[in-house]
Amino acid sequence: MLDCAPMPTPMSHSSRLSSTDNVQLNEEESSTYRRLIGRLIYLTNTQPDIAFSVNNLSQFLSSPTKHHQQVVFRILRYLKGNPGSGIFLHKNSNNQLRGYNDSDWATYSGTRKSVTGFAIFLGESLISWKSKKQPTISRSSSESEYRALAATTCEIQRLTYILKDLGIPYIELAILFCDNQSAIHIASN
Repeated sequence: MLDCAPMPTPMSHSSRLSSTDNVQLNEEESSTYRRLIGRLIYLTNTQPDIAFSVNNLSQFLSSPTKHHQQVVFRILRYLKGNPGSGIFLHKNSNNQLRGYNDSDWATYSGTRKSVTGFAIFLGESLISWKSKKQPTISRSSSESEYRALAATTCEIQRLTYILKDLGIPYIELAILFCDNQSAIHIASN
């Protein structure tokens, strides 16, 4: 992979993964795939931009296909093109928490479960993020977005307690951004 061309994104937006995508990998290739996914999971501690893609690929550890392997290689090509991207903690930022959340309704074709994703900043510094399959099936995109909103709110509350325990004062209330109007109305009700 040293001579490969870099990619601008870790995963194609139109890429939908399933266990019946393509030709199954042989045992040696499957073992290599599992090791790569393990290393990428570890790398998500400092590279939150690959969290969603690695989460998707880790669903197929038991029976990876050639298509899954190609997506892993795309992530590696993305990492090659972005060696300096990661977490940057600003020295002179304010102490306001800002959360951004989103949900992808019924992402997984087999289970119809949605994915929650959020990123929380302290000032200009990213301090918490998550991309996780929701535990229950949502009946609408509004319900899925509301569950993501609730998960992000819980994380902001947890971070508020941690900041208080560390003696870090926060001057302004936390701000939570959501892009679904019906979920906002449900939450305000």
